[in-house]
Amino acid sequence: MLTIDKAFRKFKSRLELNDREQANASARQKEVRDYLDTKFKIDRSFLTGSYARWTKTKPLKDIDIFFVLKSSEDHYRSKGPSVVLTDFHNALVEKYGDKAKKQNRSINVDFGVKADAEDNTDYRVISVDVVPAFDKDDDFEIPDNELGKWIGTNPQTHAAEAAAAHQAYSSEWKGLVRMLKYWNNNLKHGEKPVKPSFLIEVMAMQCLYGGWGGSFDREIQGFFATLAARIFDEWPDPAGLGPPISNGMDTARKTRARDLLLAAEREATLAIDHVRRGRNGEALRAWRELFGPKFPLS
Repeated sequence: MLTIDKAFRKFKSRLELNDREQANASARQKEVRDYLDTKFKIDRSFLTGSYARWTKTKPLKDIDIFFVLKSSEDHYRSKGPSVVLTDFHNALVEKYGDKAKKQNRSINVDFGVKADAEDNTDYRVISVDVVPAFDKDDDFEIPDNELGKWIGTNPQTHAAEAAAAHQAYSSEWKGLVRMLKYWNNNLKHGEKPVKPSFLIEVMAMQCLYGGWGGSFDREIQGFFATLAARIFDEWPDPAGLGPPISNGMDTARKTRARDLLLAAEREATLAIDHVRRGRNGEALRAWRELFGPKFPLS
């Protein structure tokens, strides 16, 4: 029977992106990029967000692609963000039909891939988020339809912050973040408890502190507890450019997230107690119930 440590290491490995998934993500990016090149004047495009930071979890969906527009498209910057989002949406509808959905800062393109009962997608990407952007000095501006204005951001700064946090935590930080994101994606919750998922990552930069303790189960238990205790805090953009990342949740959503995080902490405590009492199999089943089908039983 698996020890708890080996189970968590296997779980961590299952959540990491492999070569086939990266190849499919690259192909999908090229497909969307080549098409949008015929519709807009695009300077460059690149995969970004949690995918580029290696904090994306399974199943693989909503991969961010930045499309940095050329200066000849600057007329969009003097207009409301809804204009560029609508134009990108209309263009993508021409190719993908109702699989293209307009969001607050991006257009989501669903490729019709469904995850099976074990959260496998045959190494295929479920969806991508197309983000229109402009250069602004060393940073970027992207549209925010809810705020009704263009906002600053810098994915490279986010990536650098994540890399520093990972190194400071004995290279276990990204694995713990992926685990929490996987819990957050569990369909048993209905709507995700913590939105956007990036908020988990931003909170983890402070909530995972003091260095790696060497025990996945206790690290996860403490992570749940600290997230619950601090979910009502304001969490600024790590790049110091855009609005607080925590602005995506109102009080009701934060209350629901806190309650679910506290429930997860209690479940983790019970799983740890199973091991203490020599019930390793029950502990494995408890962790699988908490996280979902990617957590191994053997």
